Amino acid sequence: MMNMMQVMQKAQKMQKKFKETQEELEKSTITATAGNGAVTAVVSGQGKFSSIKLKPEAINPSNPQSVDADTIEMLEDLITQAFKEATTNANNQMETKMKAITGGISIPGLF
Repeated sequence: MMNMMQVMQKAQKMQKKFKETQEELEKSTITATAGNGAVTAVVSGQGKFSSIKLKPEAINPSNPQSVDADTIEMLEDLITQAFKEATTNANNQMETKMKAITGGISIPGLF
């Protein structure tokens, strides 16, 4: 049977590994494409939206040459801004609801 000191040491090792894994995931990126590569989305290993890249054929498939680089950049920026704002709003809502459940007590890893 493990004594309390061994249990605490094991818990500390798990907590350290958990933190290291979170940091590793935060630094990693995952990319996915759609429309035969016309749209590329990038998120962190924790699922946080990072960016989107569009090709002209995603905007005007019948005439991609008609789409200029400034239009693509503007749309990428607008989509990125909307996703980041939606994510922030969702996180704020989750935090508010969790605080209501926990009575304001901060539980590490919960939010």
